[in-house]
Amino acid sequence: MAAGKLLTELGEVQLAIDLIELGARLQVLESEVSLNRGRLVRLYKEVAGKSPPKGMLPFSTDWFMTWQPNIHSSFFYTLYRRLREGQQLERMQAVIKAYRLYREHIQLHGDEEVLALTRAWTLIRFFESGMFQLSECGKCRLQFVNHAGTPDADYVCGVCQPPSRAGKPLKKTRSVRAKAT
Repeated sequence: MAAGKLLTELGEVQLAIDLIELGARLQVLESEVSLNRGRLVRLYKEVAGKSPPKGMLPFSTDWFMTWQPNIHSSFFYTLYRRLREGQQLERMQAVIKAYRLYREHIQLHGDEEVLALTRAWTLIRFFESGMFQLSECGKCRLQFVNHAGTPDADYVCGVCQPPSRAGKPLKKTRSVRAKAT
């Protein structure tokens, strides 16, 4: 009995460490890990080398609907779903693995990391609460994050139909960097 409890506690500590290393906010840890707040704060300081940031978690669903965040969120959620369904991973293990795969992909391609772990976790919660659905793009046939209940018969994603100013500040930043080197 005591050995089982110890193993459970070690699993919770490892989960907390994994989440902290990926940049989770304290509120995420409190929601997903059964350790008390004091212990989580101490663990956060030990792993991250600083106190956890203060402030509220992002809540608006609108952030996920803007052009670039929608593409990144849709990519992450697709990874998450595949891990849950294909590998039968538990919820938080799938979140961690999908987020690591997302970061690896972003770094490999030299792209900007748009989706922080806390936002990725929030995205999962929005799907679980029925606030989001996946809508299939009528052109590329890929699925993208969309508000639940939105008619999507004529849906076109932000990749197939980007907004007129999409990517312009990034191109300017890259050209400024290129001239500096």
